[in-house]
Amino acid sequence: MSSSKPFRLLTISEAAEYLAISERSVKRLIARGDLPCIRVGSALRFAFADLEAFIARNRSGGMFG
Repeated sequence: MSSSKPFRLLTISEAAEYLAISERSVKRLIARGDLPCIRVGSALRFAFADLEAFIARNRSGGMFG
């Protein structure tokens, strides 16, 4: 499977920084099934596209909601 774009997975810390939330909040979202992750051994990783999809699903319709 070859792709023209390199595929980089983000760590919990990087995902939290991208979403501007704490690592603890990221772990809560995973536990609730709201944020997909990829398990690599015992580590959790995140696809950038999944983070963008999470943002799109949770975007409010107008100012404050």
